[in-house]
Amino acid sequence: MVQITGGSKADEMIEQFRLRCKEVGLKVTPQRVAIYKALLESREHPSAESVYRTVSNVMPSVSLDTVNRTLLTLAELGVAFVVEGTGDVRRYDAILEDHQHFRCIKCKRILDFHCDEFDNIETPEFLKDKCTVLRSSVYFEGLCNDCQGKESK
Repeated sequence: MVQITGGSKADEMIEQFRLRCKEVGLKVTPQRVAIYKALLESREHPSAESVYRTVSNVMPSVSLDTVNRTLLTLAELGVAFVVEGTGDVRRYDAILEDHQHFRCIKCKRILDFHCDEFDNIETPEFLKDKCTVLRSSVYFEGLCNDCQGKESK
């Protein structure tokens, strides 16, 4: 699993983000860069509110609405995606390499994991005739070890 914690990988991804914005005619604003950088540097799968708290520390004039709209734009650009299936507020992920998610139903933490068998799940034949699948994901939920320990006490 790739962790992005500053340095050349994050710089490379920010540059790819800038290029992607230019490709589609989207202005590369300081707010957009700060929001994308906050998402990249997060060790969790943050919500818009979490990204807003991080970005507003360095850019107090940014609004929650700007953060929310920018995160949705990042997903539309293909430089991030919404972690589906949480049944909670939208959570975002900037790691685009193949991986899967586990969500703890108690503490709401989302963990990344990778299992090769899930990378190339075949699209069912009945769907192939009706649509084109662009992305599939595997998502598990249950109790993380920390919460399991709390449950047994």
